[in-house]
Amino acid sequence: MKQKINNSRIKAVLIDSGKVLNGPVTGHWFITPNFFSYIDENVFKAIDLKQRNAAFSKAGDYISKQNLIITEDEEFFYFYEYYKIFSNELPEIRLKDNQIKAIAEDLVYNYSKYQFYKDSIEVIPELSKKYKLAVVSDAWPSLENVFKKAGMRDYFSSFIISSIKGITKPNELMYKAAIEELGILPEEAIFIDDSIKNCDGASKLGIEAFLMCRDLKSYLYNRLTCKNHSVIRDFNELKRMLS
Repeated sequence: MKQKINNSRIKAVLIDSGKVLNGPVTGHWFITPNFFSYIDENVFKAIDLKQRNAAFSKAGDYISKQNLIITEDEEFFYFYEYYKIFSNELPEIRLKDNQIKAIAEDLVYNYSKYQFYKDSIEVIPELSKKYKLAVVSDAWPSLENVFKKAGMRDYFSSFIISSIKGITKPNELMYKAAIEELGILPEEAIFIDDSIKNCDGASKLGIEAFLMCRDLKSYLYNRLTCKNHSVIRDFNELKRMLS
């Protein structure tokens, strides 16, 4: 477990988005804010959990294969297909086509779909005064407008979204795109993600990685077992390590 950092050389911080800076307001990435305006919540929750999860999984298999999604309109098209698959797997919810489109629109164009953690809102502005910041996220085009809506976008000099690049972490090009835009060397950056695999990808390039575990149980477990990366609970802990 690494918990030391040579902050004298650090010029930039690369940061994942989901589960690091923010999370879905509903607690589920694909249950949109207005999901239950179109689906009867009681009917939905009466369906066996395994069946519901299987429907999300099958739709997820489809969306995960769409590697290049550059615009929000394209994002809407693919998520319309996503929710059609989801609906077909759960005939009990009896979704009509206009309702499927409405849920897809809510997923893409509702920029309040994610909420930023309190420590993100407080610490990111402080970090931006001393370091260049970049978002490096496996996500879709609408993410940038989520940051704009929350007043967080201007703190980041680089904004790398996987679907626009046509690749996902831990592909080295995701990290390289950020450090090239920031004009720094890999050893002058640190990277924060909630995935060990993604942290490993950054480390291979010489970027020091931090594993963020907001869940206490996961945090304590990884503090004991993660040998290659520092483990942090939130941005306040990172700030203390950098100070």
